[in-house]
Amino acid sequence: MPAIVDTGPLVAFFDRGERHHHWATERVDELEAPLLVCEPVLTETAYLLARYPKAQDALFDLLQNGALSIAFRIEEQVGEVRRLLQKYRDTPMSLADACVVRMAELHERHKVLTLDSDFLVYRKHGRVPIPLIQPATPD
Repeated sequence: MPAIVDTGPLVAFFDRGERHHHWATERVDELEAPLLVCEPVLTETAYLLARYPKAQDALFDLLQNGALSIAFRIEEQVGEVRRLLQKYRDTPMSLADACVVRMAELHERHKVLTLDSDFLVYRKHGRVPIPLIQPATPD
């Protein structure tokens, strides 16, 4: 199954102390490579892994070996990303979340791997629930 990955599962995959580490590891092993990411997700992930330099290195190894693929050019999607940020202003929606939602609109076959319960609220194409891969109790 192809997937777009959000920040939470990436951090959990690398941080063994994270409560969803085992779940994230199992999901990543089950999913079809490459997992699609956007640069804002990578930025958040690298920041949250800052105290784990080996994990940051491993994140970039996944990019180099093709297990992760940057599949979003924000400069090509500015209007759509802005529309999402405006629509979900009260949630509030992060730039990373807006990019992931837009990616879900562009990559129809892909589910979104996330720990974020806000994705239960977000909709693609205005009204369509986003197919998610989440633990039974998302954050």
